[in-house]
Amino acid sequence: MRAPHRLAFFLATVVLMASAAWWALVQFDRLAGLGLPYAVMPTLTHAAVMTLGFIPLFFAGFLFTAGPRWLNVDPPSAEEVLPALGAQAAGWLLWLAGAHTHWVVACGGLMGVAWGLASVTVRFVRLLATSPSHERLHAKAIATALVVGCACVAGLGVSVALSQPALGIAFVETALWGFVVAVYVTVAHRMIPFFTSNAVPMADTWRPNWVLALLLGTAAFEAATVWIELFVTSSGAWMGKRAIVEISAGSLLAWLAFRWGLVQSLKIRLLAMLHLGFVWLGIGLVLGGITRVAGVFAASPVLPLAWLHAVTMGCLGSLMLAMVTRVSCGHSGRSLVADNLVWTLFWVLQAAVLLRIAAAMSAAPVQALLLLAAVVWCGVMIAWGLRYASWWGRPRADGREG
Repeated sequence: MRAPHRLAFFLATVVLMASAAWWALVQFDRLAGLGLPYAVMPTLTHAAVMTLGFIPLFFAGFLFTAGPRWLNVDPPSAEEVLPALGAQAAGWLLWLAGAHTHWVVACGGLMGVAWGLASVTVRFVRLLATSPSHERLHAKAIATALVVGCACVAGLGVSVALSQPALGIAFVETALWGFVVAVYVTVAHRMIPFFTSNAVPMADTWRPNWVLALLLGTAAFEAATVWIELFVTSSGAWMGKRAIVEISAGSLLAWLAFRWGLVQSLKIRLLAMLHLGFVWLGIGLVLGGITRVAGVFAASPVLPLAWLHAVTMGCLGSLMLAMVTRVSCGHSGRSLVADNLVWTLFWVLQAAVLLRIAAAMSAAPVQALLLLAAVVWCGVMIAWGLRYASWWGRPRADGREG
């Protein structure tokens, strides 16, 4: 019961469910005109909590469970990480409250988040520094991404204090690619081939370092584009070059998904969830490149949020559902399977992704589609969260520690 993933996953789920319900309420307010007060721009509030809110808490649960095994060191206990994780969870709930009351309240929440994330980062770096393992490449990449995340939270707080929402969005987008996506692809590179080779006959654990470099390089490129387009250029020539990179990278990632055993994985639900989630990253990048090309010909941004939600809701949301489900099953003494409930929720999530992309592409009832996508997302996350929250508070089914 002292395993850190239990606490981390529970707090992450609290923030996840709260943010999902909040965003559905905001969409309803926009459609029905409830007149909710806003002290922080809702788009910035939404982007920040969906990027830096629950995901780093899920990261902490995974990194302090799998990370020590990678590094051959002792894991921390739940009691040791409680202050850092509690500060992040409380900070994000305060952020949501401050978004409707006063920016000072929101910034106060970010201060707690910044301290909590920095504490997690320091603890993980210490594990890395004391590790006797010779295979620390993935852990080093994750540690670097954590530092980027800390810097972005600090930058977000300064942006809100200075009433610079555009700068705040830039820090959130940098965190998305330089922190969140970087951690996701690093873990995917290490774990998806491993899981597949264990479950699928004749599949090999194929994960050369150049593939990791490709994945991290793509994330770094997207993070850099945020600042290039904010301060340097967003010309048609630049957009054309960016489109070439994104379409090329997305196509390579689609090939990588098949190389890692996408087709073979479809027979095993939990494994299929991981592979299908990863496919969304390639789809999102290709869609982003197409968006850039269309924008050049239209002389203005075209569908700027469709590709982004393919990456965030499609890839990150699906992989979150799959990976947390897998860890929860394995560390609760249960079989590593996606039962009918989880499998159904996964496909309903895919419907939410398509609804959100359609809302970005539609010229007609956009707000109705946004509300529907938000409600479906909220329903999936609450149903999934309540299911596994009940597991995290119970002893393992097999009677073992963990």
